[in-house]
Amino acid sequence: MKNFLPILLSVCLIAVSCSNKKEKNKTPENTVYSDSVNQVKASNNKQFVTDTYFKAHGVEPFWNITISDKMITFKTPTDSIFTPHTEPIYAQDNNVKMYSLHTELAAIKIEIIQMECINAMSGKSFPYSVTLKYKKGNETEFTTLEGCGQYITNYRLHDIWALEELNGAKVNKDDFGKELPYIEINAAENSFMGTSGCNRIVGKLFSERNKIRFTNIASTEMLCAKGSDKEQEFTKALASTISYTINNNRLTLSNPDKTLLVFKKVD
Repeated sequence: MKNFLPILLSVCLIAVSCSNKKEKNKTPENTVYSDSVNQVKASNNKQFVTDTYFKAHGVEPFWNITISDKMITFKTPTDSIFTPHTEPIYAQDNNVKMYSLHTELAAIKIEIIQMECINAMSGKSFPYSVTLKYKKGNETEFTTLEGCGQYITNYRLHDIWALEELNGAKVNKDDFGKELPYIEINAAENSFMGTSGCNRIVGKLFSERNKIRFTNIASTEMLCAKGSDKEQEFTKALASTISYTINNNRLTLSNPDKTLLVFKKVD
């Protein structure tokens, strides 16, 4: 009998442990995803968290959606739908973006309009209005939700960037008289500051995924002995920027016609 009790206790502990493991690995009942999404989440979990470029939310009922380069995630208090990312369709001079997503288990339609949107509960203003329609399984009708959203400025822009090229030509300090232009971008506040070579500059940042605009640019008005023409060329190029890329510690700013500016990341 004495030998039997320790054996019985060990069996009970093993049974409880197995039960807990099964419970932890259990998939939420209302979560919908495809096998391809499972593979993306498993192999790119870190990127899935950090590369989100758009977020939206709504109330009555509460819901939220995140869009990243890998995945689109939609959640309510009772539902979760994960679908692989797809490129949007653009309309009305890119002011309207439409996503249409279909998997074997769910369908989602998202419309993002660039217009002021006020959160019905908090009263906070957002730059985009979002309409979301979804259905699951064999449902024949879409459920429609309304809410507000905003683009998330790429955290990789958050740095100090020193000018290397201007309109396709290499530049140096002597071209500007005092110092090389640089910009310091604050991604969290969508703002920037720096110098155009002689004068200080500040402004706002407007960003949508791989698009960027430098707006409300203000400058001091110091009289500089040399480089004023280059300064004007620099600020004009900055104001004309529409898109960007980041590679090899270089920030390249462009418009549809050409590459305007190339900056090097300052350590």
